[in-house]
Amino acid sequence: MELITLIKYAFLGLLQGVTEPIPVSSSGHLVIAREIFNIEAQGLSFEIFLNTASLLAILFVYRHDIISIIKNLWRYLVQGARDQEAITDFKYTICLIIATIPAGVAGLLLKDFIGENISVGFVGLMLFVTGIALWFIKNKRGDKRDGDLTIKDSIIVGLSQCIALTPGISRSGATIVGSIAVGLSQKNALRFAFLLYIPVSLGTALISVGDIVNDPNMNTLWLAYLIAFVITLFATYFAVKWLQNIMEKGNLIIFTYYCFALGTFAILYQFIWA
Repeated sequence: MELITLIKYAFLGLLQGVTEPIPVSSSGHLVIAREIFNIEAQGLSFEIFLNTASLLAILFVYRHDIISIIKNLWRYLVQGARDQEAITDFKYTICLIIATIPAGVAGLLLKDFIGENISVGFVGLMLFVTGIALWFIKNKRGDKRDGDLTIKDSIIVGLSQCIALTPGISRSGATIVGSIAVGLSQKNALRFAFLLYIPVSLGTALISVGDIVNDPNMNTLWLAYLIAFVITLFATYFAVKWLQNIMEKGNLIIFTYYCFALGTFAILYQFIWA
């Protein structure tokens, strides 16, 4: 395996790890990078492989929240606890489940079509959509807490995540925008967005195991895939921490400018340089 190939895949792993948590569309970045660097990784198997690395990193970052929710669910469902903490986490879990359903159903129905034959120019246009959505909620400061979420709120956020199945539409951006739009504070919106990411990403990984195992590139590029996976794992962890800091400071608008800049580049590349 040539060194340049390992470097290219290491770069893709870094790109996935950094862009998966932040609202700039990791899938869109991979489409652009593969086109520019001429890396053949057809279909969704490579993206899902790297997405699994991001999932593991996010599970680690939010491990305390996940453990707390599971404990309170056990107390509520099995032990009959009805204190405020148990009730809040039970309702919160129901909201997560409801918000997961739209993207789960759409992913199952469209998994053979999503990501196929997507052009760099189309990704550029979708990055503009992401940037505009982020622009509209840049100054919105909600005050809803976890226990204030309603079924309606969950459906709205779930539908916003559905839209993000399109490369160039950021998944984290769509769910953060949806969460803030229904009134969650930026901190709680970020937490809900990442906890919502877990079941959808886990489900995608499970139903795509066969695609990954049967990936024709896996036998010859296993080392490149492994390097990309490890780099994605660590890069995602640090990117989540960075995004948490940005959200605390209310600087989400920087991602609007970035989406506009990269979207412009992608469109120009498609129609002028490609």
